[in-house]
Amino acid sequence: MESLTPEERHLLLEQLSNQRIQVTAGVCGGHPCIHNTRIPVWTLVAFRQQWADDQELLRNYPTLTQDDLTAAWAYYKQHPEECDRVIAAVDQDGDG
Repeated sequence: MESLTPEERHLLLEQLSNQRIQVTAGVCGGHPCIHNTRIPVWTLVAFRQQWADDQELLRNYPTLTQDDLTAAWAYYKQHPEECDRVIAAVDQDGDG
């Protein structure tokens, strides 16, 4: 990895992060989830917006790793409107 340019390193890390996020029809309403879980990215983002830090999330979701959270934050950075739309809908329905 040391021989990669900064741009190549960024692309590689992005591709590895994307593998941790899955969208599966019929699972969690088809929302992006952490791989092999039913934990939607939007749920983690919503907790983070309520000031939960990574350590708290890892305690509350013991099957997750720091790499999973890093992938969730990267996904949110690339798709903020998608996650924010779901969070707003949940908040409006009173389920949040």
